[in-house]
Amino acid sequence: MDSRLLDIDKTLQKIKRIAFEIYEQNFEEKEIILAGIAGQGYHFAVAISKFLSEISTQKISLAKLSLDKSQATQPDIKIESDVDTFENKTIIITDDVLNTGRTLAFCLRPFLSIPTKKIQVAVLVDRNHPLFPISADYVGYALSTTISDHVKVSLSENTERGVFLF
Repeated sequence: MDSRLLDIDKTLQKIKRIAFEIYEQNFEEKEIILAGIAGQGYHFAVAISKFLSEISTQKISLAKLSLDKSQATQPDIKIESDVDTFENKTIIITDDVLNTGRTLAFCLRPFLSIPTKKIQVAVLVDRNHPLFPISADYVGYALSTTISDHVKVSLSENTERGVFLF
């Protein structure tokens, strides 16, 4: 049985709150880069950027991080942007759900080889099952689940949108 945890209005309200928090913590920055993990993490970054653009005059740049989440190890993380554009910038890695922290740990790798100003993490849902030393700086919804539960975030326009528990 599945159930909707957040409808699209409540989901967007959480994203808007995260955008305000990001602005409050980074108001002195000229540019913020939102690096979204391909899929719903990238859609989350796009939604944050829209809200940030409404409340701030900062330059908001988007980058997409691609990886195979089913792999136990990641040979390479693909970034749809030149890595040099991240130098000395504030980078916020975004994903839809933080479960064990493995995906986010892998996504840090490309940014650790260049000088950055700050790296932060934003997630829409934190499931509280850390296996890696990763925590989110910005969380829309903290949820304690069993390991067998599945949380699905849908932000795409052509689907039923919201946060669901299966």
